[in-house]
Amino acid sequence: MFARNVSLRLKPNTLSEFTRIFDKEVIPMLRKQTGFRDEVTFALPGGLDVVAISLWDNKESAEDYKTAGYPEVLKILDRILDGVPKVQVSDVISSTIHKPAAVAA
Repeated sequence: MFARNVSLRLKPNTLSEFTRIFDKEVIPMLRKQTGFRDEVTFALPGGLDVVAISLWDNKESAEDYKTAGYPEVLKILDRILDGVPKVQVSDVISSTIHKPAAVAA
């Protein structure tokens, strides 16, 4: 599995708009991408800094998204972003996503 970690900064008072856009436009777009597995998005206290981690079957699928979907996401979010998001990519070495957690006895 492969991960894209996107750190972005929002303009003040736009977290609720970001959340709405992300849920209604970005997530459906991600679900159409070949190899997409899951998305986890975090907002830090204060609502200006956001981290979005998408998980992919493999590096090739994540790289395809970089050119086939991500530029559209940037256009959609442009009016609420403060600066250019920072993207980091990595191999996933451990994950419990889509696997039930062990139940303690």
